[in-house]
Amino acid sequence: MSAETIFWLFVVSFGASALGGVLGMASGIFIVPILMLFFGIDIHLAIGASIVSVIACSCGSAAPFLKARLTNIRLAVVLEVATTLGALTGVLLIGIIPTEFLYGLFALILVLSALQMLARRREAGSLAPAARSWGTLLRLHSSFPECAAGHDVHYHVSRVPLGLALMYGAGVVSALLGVGSGVLKIPAMDSALRLPIKVSTATSNFMIGVTATASAGAYFMRGNIDIDMAGPVALGSVLGAVLGARLLMGIPADRLRLFFVVVLMLLAIVMMLAAFGIRIM
Repeated sequence: MSAETIFWLFVVSFGASALGGVLGMASGIFIVPILMLFFGIDIHLAIGASIVSVIACSCGSAAPFLKARLTNIRLAVVLEVATTLGALTGVLLIGIIPTEFLYGLFALILVLSALQMLARRREAGSLAPAARSWGTLLRLHSSFPECAAGHDVHYHVSRVPLGLALMYGAGVVSALLGVGSGVLKIPAMDSALRLPIKVSTATSNFMIGVTATASAGAYFMRGNIDIDMAGPVALGSVLGAVLGARLLMGIPADRLRLFFVVVLMLLAIVMMLAAFGIRIM
């Protein structure tokens, strides 16, 4: 691999991780199509590199979000059980699913996620939790400091069983597509659990590394992780994730949600074209 290619892999990973860190989706959702469409890399090798990027992105962004009290650690641990089981299920399907179907599935997931996010443009009010709800029994309710408002915002976690089911599906998608599953986790936490968008983003960033690790070993054993490629991708991802985490804390919630939708729809168009054999490059 030439020095020029290594440099551009680093630059692309840095930019993708900074954007992914803001959106809570890590860099995998951007790195997979970029490596395929611009570098001409096979989808399975691209997914392997993106999984390494997802792990690095999660590690890089975890500290700033924890310091800002945006991450709900207790909720992340509960949801990660279902997501990891889904990732292990997805590992069993690796190599069985045709490449064209992976392109189409990627595009469909992006469109559904965008529609879910667009349907809930404004932050929902905090409703009083039921005394025997899962969120209350597991003590998942919490608060976070909102810099723009100048005070703490309290929120309650609702419909946990539905959230667990969606997290299982997100884990399956993560293993198959190498996108860190944040593309589904954030809409699930936003729509099903009724979390504020910044909490969903930060908690997703905390979780995605664990989910990706569950499937990284299988990709390595199959020879789908190129060490020469993974090195600059991981380094760029860590630095970009730190920048993305800091940018997130200063972006208003409504703008963050709209930005999320626009990025998802653009990526969906590109991947759907690829599913029908139409490359933009």
